[in-house]
Amino acid sequence: MNHFEYGPEGLACEGVPLAKIAAEVGTPVYVYSRATLERHFTVFRDALVEAGVVDPLVAYAVKANSNVAVLKVLGDLGAGADTVSEGEVRRALAAGIPGERIVFSGVGKKRDEIAFALKVGVAEINVESEPEMELIASVAAELGVRAKIAFRVNPDVAAGGHAKIATGKSENKFGVSFAEAARLYANASNNAALEPIGVACHIGSQIVDLEPMREAFTKMRGLVEKLIGESLSVERLDLGGGLGVPYFNHPEPPPPAAFAAMVAEVTKGLPVKLAFEPGRVIAANAGVMVSEVIHVHERPEGRKFLVIDAAMNDLVRPAMYDAFHDIRPVQPKSGESVYDVVGPVCETGDTFTRDRTLPPFGPGDLVAFMSAGAYGSAMASEYNTRPLIPEVLVDGDRYAVIRKRPTYDEMLARDLVPDWV
Repeated sequence: MNHFEYGPEGLACEGVPLAKIAAEVGTPVYVYSRATLERHFTVFRDALVEAGVVDPLVAYAVKANSNVAVLKVLGDLGAGADTVSEGEVRRALAAGIPGERIVFSGVGKKRDEIAFALKVGVAEINVESEPEMELIASVAAELGVRAKIAFRVNPDVAAGGHAKIATGKSENKFGVSFAEAARLYANASNNAALEPIGVACHIGSQIVDLEPMREAFTKMRGLVEKLIGESLSVERLDLGGGLGVPYFNHPEPPPPAAFAAMVAEVTKGLPVKLAFEPGRVIAANAGVMVSEVIHVHERPEGRKFLVIDAAMNDLVRPAMYDAFHDIRPVQPKSGESVYDVVGPVCETGDTFTRDRTLPPFGPGDLVAFMSAGAYGSAMASEYNTRPLIPEVLVDGDRYAVIRKRPTYDEMLARDLVPDWV
């Protein structure tokens, strides 16, 4: 469920027409629904609790949508933060999420990033390799602290909606191998600078079948039981994220209640706390990208290009992942036409969709890309020196700009020309 519906003034986010936001803020623009963010987080967390999971840590994946206002909405509901850089840790802290609810992941953490995470007291640093374990121990020893760590384990289970977002196979770069996890955990337990508190896994994103998750989680349960059987302390099992969302042309994903029931079944009787790292399932359908039609370019052979003012640098998922986004007219229209929907960037890859049947559009019409709340603004760039587009948060019948569009002067001011040029 989301809070984007047609009303008297066209497609609206909660009580605010998208046309009003477009007129006052400009296009392209991202628009997020606070009510949808809150609902999605609450449904996910409550499903776990109702299934019998006691006091789960639901650490929202910051990479999905890292705007501080979005993080604050979720943090105020009790969300933690799954982070993969010092910058994301700082964003979570700026949103008021305390260090004890922040998980620090990522395969290439640098020494200064590790030091920062230790100083702010994150809940755990997920270790992804033996060299990284040694680096964390070195930094912790220098600071005179014990680093709370969890080992991210690669369970060699394939899952995810695209090869580029599958993370759980042995050929993927993420995590320590299942075969070496117990040895590394034991070694860390004997290191005075380290405090291993658990193990973690994350096998991919946009997963619409629970069976790969069940397989991975069952393997992780076996690992926890093995570690406990060797008299090693295990406090937490982090099961990651990856639960898919309905992208209109995808198979319908399982609801959070079904996911929670599977988790409860697999982990029943395990004497550890559970943590989760949902991102897309919280944010995707809480946001849209609104763009204006520049013109329609019709070739003599009949192909029609719907040229809009948004581009691949604003929403890269179609170009990078062949991702599908439902495209809706902001003002309802009748009739049909077949378009390639493209942006202004000087790349053939700047194509959102080909041969899509849509209502007929003309210059000045507004289109809304649905399910754009996750991996939209967070992956945007200034390619072709195009300003990052603004973000808006709607709450009932009010809205606020939560990231402004930079001016060209602000963009150019970041470039420094040496005096010898």
